[in-house]
Amino acid sequence: MTIKENLEVLLAPLLQDGDCYLVDIITKPSKVSQKITILVDSDEGITIQQCTSISRRLAKQLEELDLITEAYTLEVSSPGLDQPLVLPRQYKKNVGRNLKITLKTGEVISGTLTDADEQQISIQMPLPKKKSKVPVDESLLLRKISLEEVSKAIVEISFK
Repeated sequence: MTIKENLEVLLAPLLQDGDCYLVDIITKPSKVSQKITILVDSDEGITIQQCTSISRRLAKQLEELDLITEAYTLEVSSPGLDQPLVLPRQYKKNVGRNLKITLKTGEVISGTLTDADEQQISIQMPLPKKKSKVPVDESLLLRKISLEEVSKAIVEISFK
């Protein structure tokens, strides 16, 4: 098993305690030490205390099992706002927020996430800023997108 697969196995029971879920495991080797970043979240959001608890328990297990022989840095955190959404659960958590979605075709769509399930999301796109002579059919502004079509989806931050 790879380090990533071993970490997933070790994390599973630790995440069940706080209704958390694994978003991603990122490993970055360097000359000095390997950096292992574990991104976790929950439907209600994750606290610093939960991240700390998961980090300490995981670090203890890693030392006991001696899975990683070279020097490493372990970081457990929630995905930042710059992290793309990857799991259906993350889309459900962000219903009502604005997303910028890049499809696998290269098309970029921005709008409000109105609904999400395991297979698709619904995006309400804004009305065009310029008044058109032909009235806009608002039903065309609600777009259903299969998650398989999404290349990248980022929550857009509004400072209004």
